[in-house]
Amino acid sequence: MNTAHLTLRGAALATVIVLGATACGSGDSSSTSNPKVTVILGTASDSFYNTLGCGAKAEGKKLGATVDVQGATTFDPATQTPILTSTVAKKPNAIVIAPTDSKALGTPLKQANEAGIKIVTADTGLDDTSFISSAVSSNNVEGGAEAARTLAKLVGEKGKVVIIGGTPGVTTADQRIKGFEDEIKKYPNISFVGVQPSTPSGGVVEAARLTAASLSKDPDLAGIFSISTPASDGANNAIKDAGKVGKVKVVGFDAGPAQVEQLKKGTVQALIAQKAEEIGAQAVQQAVNAIQGKKVTKSIGTSFVSITAANLGDANVSKYVYRSTC
Repeated sequence: MNTAHLTLRGAALATVIVLGATACGSGDSSSTSNPKVTVILGTASDSFYNTLGCGAKAEGKKLGATVDVQGATTFDPATQTPILTSTVAKKPNAIVIAPTDSKALGTPLKQANEAGIKIVTADTGLDDTSFISSAVSSNNVEGGAEAARTLAKLVGEKGKVVIIGGTPGVTTADQRIKGFEDEIKKYPNISFVGVQPSTPSGGVVEAARLTAASLSKDPDLAGIFSISTPASDGANNAIKDAGKVGKVKVVGFDAGPAQVEQLKKGTVQALIAQKAEEIGAQAVQQAVNAIQGKKVTKSIGTSFVSITAANLGDANVSKYVYRSTC
């Protein structure tokens, strides 16, 4: 998330983390037979991250690892950092984390790694990847491109389209925007009117406000790419309030229970779903490999599934719908 909203500066965070990390080590013999992995979600209030956590727990059980899943209520480095601090103090063998800022979390995570804790990022990433064991995420550039192709088809390859949501400094958002922008240029009769970025704590309310502002600015708006779950929820609310259900086509990113209901009701026409469980499972697998001195893969990219009302009944598609509990 945007570092302007970070209440503690990086240097102070590093100091706090290192105090808890100095006594940390993962060299005891039990670390290989019963690895301890803590998963720190981007937020515990999001169905994508909860599904990722379910995948992590299932993989941990299969591998004989103890997996503890943590997460703040908001996607914000100011709320994620205290969780990281307390996690380091508990001395796990590895941390799997979805960093809420690609820069702000880098220093404290590097400090944790220097104290002997293996670091794996899941979903979002870091600018500095030199010290991490592995980074597991969706190919978000391709996800943005798929959203552009889907939206172009829905609007008949003409008219104005906008992106709602996405906070600068969050790798997944930056990559989705890039993929969308590059792909939408291939449609000469589509006018891309820009990105309406969100703040770390803006959530659904802010996304609704941004959507309403876009509808007011461009009454002839043809389509919206909602870049995240809150953005999709907010766009859904604003379109209903404006009486433009079905008139403005919406492609949402992620497929939580609320988004699927929006799809069924026709407020949202398509969802780009990530393979959340697979991301969680792969991240724990790489963390355990790193703990046990086995081969790790530095970067792993997972694919997407495009969900529409027409294919939602297909078991091979519906299995990728996110859930709130395991």
